[in-house]
Amino acid sequence: MFDEIQFEKINRLPKYIFAEINDLKMEARRSGKDIIDFSMGNPDAPTPKPIIDKLCETARKPKTHGYSASKGIYKLRLAMSNWYKRKYNVDLDPNTEVVATMGSKEGYVHLIQAISNPGDVAIVPDPTYPIHSQAFVLAGANVEKMELIFDEDSFEVDEDRFLKDVVSALDNSVPKAKFLIVNFPHNPTTATVTPAFYERLVALAKKERFYIISDIAYADITFDGYHTPSIMSVEGAKDVAVESYTLSKSYNMAGWRVGFVVGNQKMIGALQSIKSWLDYGMFTPIQVAATVALDEHGEIPEAQIIPLYRKRRDVMVEAFSNAGWPLAKQHASMFIWGKIPEIAREMGSLEFSKQLLIKADVAVSPGIGFGKYGDSYVRIALIENENRIRQAARNIRKFLKELEVEKINNKEET
Repeated sequence: MFDEIQFEKINRLPKYIFAEINDLKMEARRSGKDIIDFSMGNPDAPTPKPIIDKLCETARKPKTHGYSASKGIYKLRLAMSNWYKRKYNVDLDPNTEVVATMGSKEGYVHLIQAISNPGDVAIVPDPTYPIHSQAFVLAGANVEKMELIFDEDSFEVDEDRFLKDVVSALDNSVPKAKFLIVNFPHNPTTATVTPAFYERLVALAKKERFYIISDIAYADITFDGYHTPSIMSVEGAKDVAVESYTLSKSYNMAGWRVGFVVGNQKMIGALQSIKSWLDYGMFTPIQVAATVALDEHGEIPEAQIIPLYRKRRDVMVEAFSNAGWPLAKQHASMFIWGKIPEIAREMGSLEFSKQLLIKADVAVSPGIGFGKYGDSYVRIALIENENRIRQAARNIRKFLKELEVEKINNKEET
């Protein structure tokens, strides 16, 4: 009887492709293998000591142990407003244009739940961070996928093509799309845009009447002179856009779950309203420590986080390229979007990732898990130290050599 009951919302979600890699990782580790894991963007370095100290200090105060404010304590919202003023010269009202969320992912999902109606359409570039599309599915809305075109050497988005494709997607969607998701620096591809891109995008949104949801989770992690722009810097952006940010990567605070959504008052109001029904906000000592991180330790990303990932990027690009897997240098985020080596490209990203794990003890994320246009790539997170990166390169060199010999033998047999 109960087998006939269906959970249609869950049935709409696709198969979780990354689960196959996770299962293989667990199996390998149980058998005693040392897996070098680049598959998840989980920072391996500790949260800086001053932030931990503030958390501990505040947690010792009994009055901080009760329910908190669902939209975040005022000082934390003010700290986020001040961050935008310092970094982007943007003025935000901490009461009506800022919400503190339990991580940017959770905040994003709550936002989509608040602003989406059943049958609404959202345009989402492909490949994409999965929740960017699946949040709409969970809300009963629909997704119009659009291929993300970028230069494979510079990782710069083809901005003319992007805007042209948005117009095309708007024309093709029924009903007409209400939302567009942008995420630059991009996860998974690391692709970047210029400030002028947002000026043109805001103008297009006003003309075509759609909302923009921008995610800048990797805003602080940039290299080689590149600086992440914010859509909020564009005059009139608040009329059509919101933007999310997180402390997860910038301050090694992934497990703390501290994020923000800022911008358009109507959408922020909807998020504040739904959060008042769904949660009581983050543990107050976490919010206080996050406030101190933003207000008093803004140098941490530049002084500690960026150098770490820049060095790992440089070591990985050199070591993997020398091992026979050419990689290009990305200019932002904590990932490398690596095109599968030519000798293995016909496998597709899922099978390549499986073989890399089984035969080289190296775990990466298959590009197909981020969308059909990602299947020639894998995402490699810079979360292992330099020695481990070099060991992975040695394993990969051996794996690719064996693959080459195997192909030669197969060719001779046929």
